[in-house]
Amino acid sequence: MALRDLLDGLAIPILQAPMVGASPPEMALAVSRAGGMGSLAAGAMAPDQIGPEIERLRAATDAPFGVNLLMAPAARPDASTIDAALARLAPWYAELGVPTPAHPNSFAPDFEAQLAAVVQAAPPVASFTFGVLSAAQIEALHRAGTWVVGTATTVAEARAWALAGADGICAQGFEAGGHRGYFLAEPEASLVGTMALTALILDAVDLPVIAAGGIMNGAGVAAALALGASAVQMGTAFLLAGQTGVSAPWRAAIETAADDATLLTRAFTGRYARGIENRFMRELRPVEDEVPAYPVQNRLTQPLRAAAAQAGEPDMISLWAGQGVRLARPGDAGEMVRVWWREAQDAAGRLSARTSA
Repeated sequence: MALRDLLDGLAIPILQAPMVGASPPEMALAVSRAGGMGSLAAGAMAPDQIGPEIERLRAATDAPFGVNLLMAPAARPDASTIDAALARLAPWYAELGVPTPAHPNSFAPDFEAQLAAVVQAAPPVASFTFGVLSAAQIEALHRAGTWVVGTATTVAEARAWALAGADGICAQGFEAGGHRGYFLAEPEASLVGTMALTALILDAVDLPVIAAGGIMNGAGVAAALALGASAVQMGTAFLLAGQTGVSAPWRAAIETAADDATLLTRAFTGRYARGIENRFMRELRPVEDEVPAYPVQNRLTQPLRAAAAQAGEPDMISLWAGQGVRLARPGDAGEMVRVWWREAQDAAGRLSARTSA
């Protein structure tokens, strides 16, 4: 069996996007049990946490599920870089009454150790963001029985994944919330919309494509499938689900978001990501090119964001969300998937009637 067969065999070809901090394992389980495919956001997990979490999902369902890792580069910033970044953040920490943190000993989990844990645990599907695996790494996952999905924001990135031996491509459009998955070109050259990107990648590589970005309801699901996608990946649409991991101020920002609420920023993490604009984004915009690259800035703002969430202060939280955030609705994640599939079937029926008229 190939990944294409697995996706074609899903009762509902909707994948839940792995969202660190927003999609706990309970969400992945609910989506997989409903007939879609949930995904474990393991990017921030310690390597020794990954295997047990995968085993818990495997024990809870016979349905397929995925695991996602972030390919964070090794970070070795000099002391002066950290000092400058902390000085820039110090007024924000002071506003919350929280001490400015000391220099961290590490900035992100060891990716090689995370990958080894995924290989050992052998989930049905593993997806990767921020880079491309080597052919040897993909072969190790294949030997374990795991299908590999690479995140691409351009055709060149999709071709790189295909050349390395990936089984499928997640086409991350410009509309998507959270971190951009670019790794070959500058961010400005990697801002292709979901529909165009999906069509371009389908034309360029002979792999199943998962369309991601801005898909918020069944009509969007039907549109992506009509374009030729094997499945869609939805993230922002799940942010108000009963199984969500978003904080109270993050939820409130989603519930009150305007039509044009989101912008790209690297102020919070040192890597461009889409979220609901707030004061931190606005005030750091003039200097956001000066903040250290991911994962350094991400690590330095973690205590700030945690304290802000606890204090109910949305202006210092990374309020990740996609362009369609105003369409987010509450509900059980599993039931959401079923509703969206019924909507997609209705949309397909209307399209069939229209095109056969």
